[in-house]
Amino acid sequence: MQSRMAKRLQKDLEQMQKSYADQFNVRMPNNDIKHWIVAFEGAKGTLYQGEKFELQFKFSNEYPIESPEVIFIGKPPEHEHIYSNGFICLSILFDEWSAALTVSSVCLSIQSMLSSATKKMKPPNDAEFVKRAAGRGPKSFLWSYHDEKC
Repeated sequence: MQSRMAKRLQKDLEQMQKSYADQFNVRMPNNDIKHWIVAFEGAKGTLYQGEKFELQFKFSNEYPIESPEVIFIGKPPEHEHIYSNGFICLSILFDEWSAALTVSSVCLSIQSMLSSATKKMKPPNDAEFVKRAAGRGPKSFLWSYHDEKC
């Protein structure tokens, strides 16, 4: 019998392939349902237009009750809520997660966050945070949100 996590991920994958295939490309390294790479481009008319990005999603057995771990891999966008190590300061990935959220809604939220940027800049504490975060995942931190875009 398929677990709740596997059923939900299959549903999320079908939604991504059916409704968002023109925006997001999903692949699963080693055919592992718990590890997704989602490729996308910055939206037209934004600071990130045409730039290519990849998000890594890692799902626990508790998904969708527990949020996935989501980070940028490769070169992350220069954005005030995205650290150079790929960690993303976005409330729905942590405190404001809801089981009603899907992979596509997370991707759309991240794309929207990028689209609303008015200038490219790293978080003010980027260098210090990245040094402190070495060897740790984003869920090992208590995040604080300083504005409504995070």
